[in-house]
Amino acid sequence: MSAALDRLLKRLEAIPKEVRDAVKPALIKSGNELVDRMKALAPEVTGDLKKSLHATLPGETTPAYSQPGGSRKAKDNEVLVTVGDEKVRYSHLVEYGTTKTHAKPFFWPAYRLTRKRIKTRLKRAITKAVREGWEK
Repeated sequence: MSAALDRLLKRLEAIPKEVRDAVKPALIKSGNELVDRMKALAPEVTGDLKKSLHATLPGETTPAYSQPGGSRKAKDNEVLVTVGDEKVRYSHLVEYGTTKTHAKPFFWPAYRLTRKRIKTRLKRAITKAVREGWEK
């Protein structure tokens, strides 16, 4: 690892547990909001693609075969948004298209539409948690 990454990890570990726990509701709300936005933008053919969209909450494991990266456990302050399952292994083909079909993007447009709102919510939650933690 680089020295800068080591410093960042040490700083993140120094954040009090109460502050990290206070931010979890905002993380969970943001992950669920992002999944809802993706479901609204995903093409409706059989409905399997929309059903495979999933927000993995802290401490949970992502569904097998999900994109990106397959099965993985979410860290304490992490919400993972994935698409795909045993039946749906084609989400990247829908998102980016193929030589025979046009792209029907839903994943990244939803992220770009929701990113600012998520950042604002998380900054507000962090600021509030730090302020309340500081006053104790």
